[in-house]
Amino acid sequence: MYRILIVDDEALEREGLEWIARNMLQGKLQVFHAENGRIAIERAEEHHPHIVLMDVNMPGIQGLDAIREIKSRLPDTKFVLVTAYDYFAYAKEALTLGVKEYIVKPAKRTQVVATLQGLMEELDREKSKRAEELELRHRVSQLMPLVESELALVIMVRQVMDADAGQLAEWLDFPLDGGSAVVAAFPRAADVRDKKIYDTMRSFAKTNGTPCIVSSLIDRHMTIFLRIPPGAETDVWKQETVQFGGELCSLAERQLGMAITVGIGSARQGAEGLHESYFEAVFASACFEQGGKVCHFDDLKRGQEAAIPVPGMAAAEDEDALNRSYVASALHRIREEREQQTLSVLDRAKAFIEERFTEDLSLEEVADYVHLNPYYLSKILKQQFGETFIDLLTRLRIDKAKGLIASKSLSLKEICFEVGYKDPNYFSRVFKRVTGITPSEYRSSETS
Repeated sequence: MYRILIVDDEALEREGLEWIARNMLQGKLQVFHAENGRIAIERAEEHHPHIVLMDVNMPGIQGLDAIREIKSRLPDTKFVLVTAYDYFAYAKEALTLGVKEYIVKPAKRTQVVATLQGLMEELDREKSKRAEELELRHRVSQLMPLVESELALVIMVRQVMDADAGQLAEWLDFPLDGGSAVVAAFPRAADVRDKKIYDTMRSFAKTNGTPCIVSSLIDRHMTIFLRIPPGAETDVWKQETVQFGGELCSLAERQLGMAITVGIGSARQGAEGLHESYFEAVFASACFEQGGKVCHFDDLKRGQEAAIPVPGMAAAEDEDALNRSYVASALHRIREEREQQTLSVLDRAKAFIEERFTEDLSLEEVADYVHLNPYYLSKILKQQFGETFIDLLTRLRIDKAKGLIASKSLSLKEICFEVGYKDPNYFSRVFKRVTGITPSEYRSSETS
């Protein structure tokens, strides 16, 4: 149902336009009238019309002035000038207001209907486009936590599965120019599978005002990488991160009913620097046995320098203690989970290729099926199976071709198309490159 506002100081003109519109476009319109520019503005504010048919010359506020006022409040409304005069006298100003349609009095039925139908089709297209954009934004909003978690894992574990920290950071608009890691450690009794824990902590971090990325919740700890504002003083930044940690503790107590400990790392630069800050935060998060407290690594280092090793400088005797910590266990588990996830994705990709290799299959199509970047998929296929996508596709096709040639039921040309090639000459060249002989020579060898 489209709402149309007809504005004209002559009642007969308004009624005539409405009669044409209603009779030719039955059931699609809701029509409102206004006899001058002032009332038109009031009616537009009240009814939010999709289309306004505006007379140019009226007592009081003129048509173009009324359009300007309505458009400032309803920018998506479509306007049609209705004039008994030379439209070109108004064309320049009308175009600046976005008016592209006009009707000359006395209005012809066909022109009125064609104009309204064209505008309604335009409204439908715009509505469809907005729906698509909203759906895209919805999908992107669902993917953002996954990409954030991926970047956090890259920083925490150093290049998980060769992922590119810089590329991920660019996608997220999160420059790795400086920041601190904040680790929230949850009590052993916490059910880390409870989505409420992750959602609560992430929601707080993302609405705190400081740009950040948030990791998934793994083995009772969760990491938030805060970006330091350019030009911020070190002492001020430290106070802000400690305050942030305190608010996390209060939030967990208030909304989750649990006492957490929060460790904070020093401000550092780059992916490697944030990795070091993460390990500092891990150590700091483990310095209290009871929850509800915040510890900054700088304070810990000053107070217990001999007892707490700095990341990258741990003595050999400290390695066993580090390996026994839940953090080392978590990192090991991250690696195992990521490897298992990758194998699962590769199995699905390989099965998809094996099922569809006789079709006109592309790497992009397979990558889309398993939700991976095409370059990345090709790379891990090579790492895991020793074959690129093209290698795997070619091997499957040539193996099938060899079987069909041996069966002698099809001609070589038919076999070419059966295994997924469109050009017999190209098929012959590929076959020879793989087997060392042409399809004809292979068939001869099979019959001899």
